[in-house]
Amino acid sequence: MNEAFQKDCLEILAEKVKRGEITRRRFAQLAAMLVAGAPLALRATHASAQAKQLVFVNWGGDAVTAYDKAYGQPFEKETGIPVKQDGSGPTEGAITAQFKSGAPSWDIVDADPFSAITLGKQGMIEEIDYQVVDKNKMRPGFGWDYAASSYFYSYVIAYDSEKYGDQAPTGMADFFDVKKFPGKRALYKWGSAMWEAALLADGVEPEKLYPLDLKRAHDKIAAFKDNVIAYWGGGSESQSLLLDGEASMAIIWSTRGSLIEQDSGGRIKFIWDQGLLSPGAMAVIKGNPGGRDTAMKFIASAQDPARQIVMFDMLGQGPANPAADALVPEDKKRFNPVDPANASKQIALDMEWYSEHYGPALDEYTKIISA
Repeated sequence: MNEAFQKDCLEILAEKVKRGEITRRRFAQLAAMLVAGAPLALRATHASAQAKQLVFVNWGGDAVTAYDKAYGQPFEKETGIPVKQDGSGPTEGAITAQFKSGAPSWDIVDADPFSAITLGKQGMIEEIDYQVVDKNKMRPGFGWDYAASSYFYSYVIAYDSEKYGDQAPTGMADFFDVKKFPGKRALYKWGSAMWEAALLADGVEPEKLYPLDLKRAHDKIAAFKDNVIAYWGGGSESQSLLLDGEASMAIIWSTRGSLIEQDSGGRIKFIWDQGLLSPGAMAVIKGNPGGRDTAMKFIASAQDPARQIVMFDMLGQGPANPAADALVPEDKKRFNPVDPANASKQIALDMEWYSEHYGPALDEYTKIISA
């Protein structure tokens, strides 16, 4: 699910540059601030560098620039070790191929935590060294054996406020209630968070969601099919469905929230209530050429709050380090999925469950929505 989300982040970044919301000067100022705030423990002379370089693999496009400015350049100034950005896309299959080659060329990957957990249990991913990476700079519960959380986004309900007036939806039960809230809906094509949404709508308490009752979720989704105009695969598609009036409500990525509000003149709004919070993470391929220890130092350096704010500014990703929340401008806090006021209304996706069940669950979901 990370691949589709990251591609959408690139579209958002390009849109912000196009609108003039992000300038080259602002970008340079943020990068300079990051280097100035580098933690002393990570600083080293060029002579002490142990690795020739690290290769960080992300999803390409403008993300290459964003990750380089936020994380790559500051790390090189601290350690003397250059970080090459590879935008070829760290899919689970590509990571597996790298490992099985016997001589991987990648070091660190921007991965779904559940993919890293799955591959880690198969011996393809290094365990995170929490003597170097600081769990105190993570939100509780979002540091796994084989993945370190690096950002957050959410699946949230967006709706046409003109259609519903003062009566806004308050959760997933309202999303699935077409009598109370008439109109077509749009759901995510790749399953993630749709099972949880269906179960919440069906009356399951948030604290009792996991392990997911997939039969119950799929029955709910199947019975709702006539009300779904589209199953979107990318963020721009979900946005168009709402802007064009084809869907009156959709479950969208929170990173689309500010754009869709602007583009609709405030007509399309979204809520955090019963949003489904999803983490992104960094992971290290076992046998990576730059060395495990150096890769762990890179992940630790990326925990710097100011660096994570660059990624929030550029891509709309919520910071993994709670200390970064205070650095988010007041007028942007409502778009931060992990701001305390927003996070308290949401439920986090269980990455351990996804690591064990996502593949078969997606197969069944795809059969239902394609029938």
